[in-house]
Amino acid sequence: MISRLEGEVMVFQPMVIKEVSLRGGLVETRFPLHLNSLHDLRLELGERSVVVKGRVVHSQIADVDDDQLVYWTGIEFVEPSDHVSNAIAEFLQSVRSERL
Repeated sequence: MISRLEGEVMVFQPMVIKEVSLRGGLVETRFPLHLNSLHDLRLELGERSVVVKGRVVHSQIADVDDDQLVYWTGIEFVEPSDHVSNAIAEFLQSVRSERL
């Protein structure tokens, strides 16, 4: 028997989506995300919710709010499925239509 095994657990944490496009987005978190790390992101797109894998392309401290750091992180979507790409495209079209 192996005496000790180690692993990691993935836990969804809240984030604010500041910007989104078909290729990626800018998110705001209360925790840092490491450059080039991969993450599964759950995006609430109106009434739809999708999960997409994203790679961190940049991250910076944006603000200090109530003595807690706020980070802005650029995410590049990694090979999103057609389902995810279509959901994002439909969401973006609906937002554009509402603005007109």
